[in-house]
Amino acid sequence: MSELPEKQVKRLKTLIQEAETNLAAAKELLVSVVGADEVVAPTKNEPVEPGGKIIEGIFDGQSMIGPDGKSYPVPVNYASKSKLIEGDILKLTITEEGGFIYKQIGPAARKQLIGTLINHDGSYFVEANGREYKILLATVTYFKLAPGDQVTIQIPEDNPDASWAAVEASL
Repeated sequence: MSELPEKQVKRLKTLIQEAETNLAAAKELLVSVVGADEVVAPTKNEPVEPGGKIIEGIFDGQSMIGPDGKSYPVPVNYASKSKLIEGDILKLTITEEGGFIYKQIGPAARKQLIGTLINHDGSYFVEANGREYKILLATVTYFKLAPGDQVTIQIPEDNPDASWAAVEASL
């Protein structure tokens, strides 16, 4: 496979993940606006136990990975505002109506760095200590960041190979 199609495949995978995350967030918003009784279809057609289903997993930078290896989309606004980083432990409650409710139950140890926001083909990164860390687009829009801006980021203290960072503040 040549380099151009690989980039396109990677971008398509990113777009699909973002679409799944946005869909989950839209369903949560719908439940909060119209009430749980109006939303009847479970997310991804999963069977839901009476009283809901609870799953604990680890945040990977975009999604929660459950104990079975399955990926659950975390709303980007929640991940951004909660400053989630790789390794954070989350609890997902899937309601009887199919709503997704996330809660951070085990924050990973954090390390702060100062870096510069950069953009590669529509994806945002923070360059810090000679490395580039991916950040969520929701974070860029929330902080109204532009390439070249200086930011403080949080990365996992115990994971030197982390790909993702959370923006703590704009400098």
